[in-house]
Amino acid sequence: MSEKVHDALKRVLENRRSTEPIIVDGYGNFLFLNRDGKPKVAANYEAMFRGFVKKYSKTQTEALPKVMTPHTLRHTFCTNLANAGMNPKALQYIMGHSNITMTLNYYAHATFASARAEMERLAA
Repeated sequence: MSEKVHDALKRVLENRRSTEPIIVDGYGNFLFLNRDGKPKVAANYEAMFRGFVKKYSKTQTEALPKVMTPHTLRHTFCTNLANAGMNPKALQYIMGHSNITMTLNYYAHATFASARAEMERLAA
């Protein structure tokens, strides 16, 4: 986690109104809470994301892809890390994949150009 992200998450906690501690399946200390002080769930994030997409669409001329979800951002993030050459085991860890096959099959795409570049890098 970068220092900027750490500071931003710290601000979330510092600006939080006091709430009753909630334990869900043994987990507590949730970072993002809804108005009732309960942990946010997927539906909360999806609704928030739809709002972001709607605002974006009103102000930008280039349209976003038709299917745009929080999972799209996760996939894009992982793909960008893989394309930048991140170690697949580190990528697996970051993404929380229990099996390296998932990471390799979905994010470690090889093309003729990338294979050639790797061969040239290793030959140097």
